[in-house]
Amino acid sequence: MRKPNGKISNPSLKKRMRRKLSIRKKVNGSAERPRVCVTKTNKNLFVQVIDDGTQKTLFSVQTFGKTKVDAGMNKEGAKVVGQKVAEGLKDKKISTVVFDRSGNKYHGVIAALADSIRENGIQV
Repeated sequence: MRKPNGKISNPSLKKRMRRKLSIRKKVNGSAERPRVCVTKTNKNLFVQVIDDGTQKTLFSVQTFGKTKVDAGMNKEGAKVVGQKVAEGLKDKKISTVVFDRSGNKYHGVIAALADSIRENGIQV
């Protein structure tokens, strides 16, 4: 993960980027324990399961696009997305993952997503 060029003028975005860089220094995924990376916007939720050893995305689940899950951008939608992520991990015979919240605070939608993955039998 590389630092963005130039100054970030938005203070909340600046704090998020600082948190994101400090998290990515410590969190690393492997083939047997991949990284679950969450990207959150005001309208959509995007989750990728990444193997950092080979730098490949194993699969992704989102609330838009081709592999769309019919869910909104709220806690209930995060639970549905978390359930789909857990099903995909079980299909690939993966039982433990590393959770990368991408600098977002661990509350609300992010916490609901992680709890939903845990409830469906994956160790986060």
